Amino acid sequence: MGFGDAYLLKAGLRDKLIQPESHPGLKIIVTIPVYNESGLERCLDSLFQCRMSAAIQADAIQADAIRADAIRAEVLVLINASADSGPEILKQNRATCDATRSWIAAHPHPSISFFVLLDQSFGKKEAGVGMARKILMDEAVRRFSSIGAPDGIIASMDADAVVEKNYLEAIVGHFKSGLSDGCSIYFEHPLSVGTGDSNVSEDTGDSNVSEGTGDSNVSEGTGEAFGPEVYYAVTQYELHLRYYLQSVRSTGYPYAFHTVGSSFAVIADVYCKEGGMNRRQGGEDFYFIQKVAQRGNFNECNATCVFPSPRPSERVPFGTGPVVAKLIDQMQGAQLTTYDPRPFSMLRQLFSGLELMHSANDLDHFMKSQPEVLIGFLEENQFGEALMEIRKNSASFEAFQKRFWRWFNMFRIMKFLHHAREKGYPDIPVGAASLKLLSQINPEGVEIPPDGSDLKELLEIFRKLDRSSPR
Repeated sequence: MGFGDAYLLKAGLRDKLIQPESHPGLKIIVTIPVYNESGLERCLDSLFQCRMSAAIQADAIQADAIRADAIRAEVLVLINASADSGPEILKQNRATCDATRSWIAAHPHPSISFFVLLDQSFGKKEAGVGMARKILMDEAVRRFSSIGAPDGIIASMDADAVVEKNYLEAIVGHFKSGLSDGCSIYFEHPLSVGTGDSNVSEDTGDSNVSEGTGDSNVSEGTGEAFGPEVYYAVTQYELHLRYYLQSVRSTGYPYAFHTVGSSFAVIADVYCKEGGMNRRQGGEDFYFIQKVAQRGNFNECNATCVFPSPRPSERVPFGTGPVVAKLIDQMQGAQLTTYDPRPFSMLRQLFSGLELMHSANDLDHFMKSQPEVLIGFLEENQFGEALMEIRKNSASFEAFQKRFWRWFNMFRIMKFLHHAREKGYPDIPVGAASLKLLSQINPEGVEIPPDGSDLKELLEIFRKLDRSSPR
């Protein structure tokens, strides 16, 4: 009986989808949900050109033989829609499926197997990217289970993303220590037209490119071109994502990670233990990653880069596409707003008293010293009763911390931010918020700009902060 059989019996939604057996040395499976998509070839091309071993030369893909130490990988594509989708969507899906099958036939690879599936029978209530991701990741579990590989890696990508040439190597290398349950993968949205396309699709021989250094010349290669309003919008959105992450980390919360569907990976056995992917129509990545992160062994793979498309889209209710579309629909030069930095400072003050909350008999003075808006939130959420329960069931400070962070998790943090927004701390422009945070945390080696008007400059600072993170 395979390690994944019990999970699939309980939570699996489909029978076996792919008939050919996996190679016994399979290390990583990349899963790609596709909906109403015409540009999948860019994504597949970037995966096809990934290096499979540090020792393999650039022309190894054309060779008949392959080294024994080469990484074995699979790419699973699920083109999906609900049965009642419009005829144009169903037609586009069928065309994409046909084109993908032709692409696979024309691109035999000695160590990567590509598979494409078409399922346009989703029910109206279950249709969405969460459902598609779950079906794909469940199938990845089935394939790893069949070869007895509980440590197999399941990577999540999107159909409009491309990757650096060291993508597969870097992820497999990240998990080699056996100390990681899962990881977020470094990403950058393109910020201009065409720059660096060759660095993704061609082998330039530049070691800075192949090792994923974060050079801005590497970060622009998606093979697409958009107007300046799209790049301005996505600059703001990515800055918001990175500002939010660094703001949460500044509070002392230990499980803050990017939750981008195109940029994470998880161990197959851990995927099963955490109940698999959920079926949400949006935000499925956020909820899943939070579950895995709470285990305490989630971290970051910053040695490579994923390049999500900046295009406006209504395919999902949350994420890059809808935000970019909304900003473009607004007046030209519209600024994205984000959370005020002050509520994060309130959480930082509260979390700094963790040891006191664990050991002190009288917390009255400490709790009364908190800002009024935070006190109100804690009272509404019965924090006092929860804290007593946490202390009662914690034999050590380490156990107390685990229980405390399970209660004051990312969902609760976000709930407080919304509470503070309603109580006098409204959102502010993302540039101003980012500049205030930099002034508060004063990161070493960072020259803080005099103002927040150059959003791209601010974003480059936050990219470096994210990529230099020790997590």
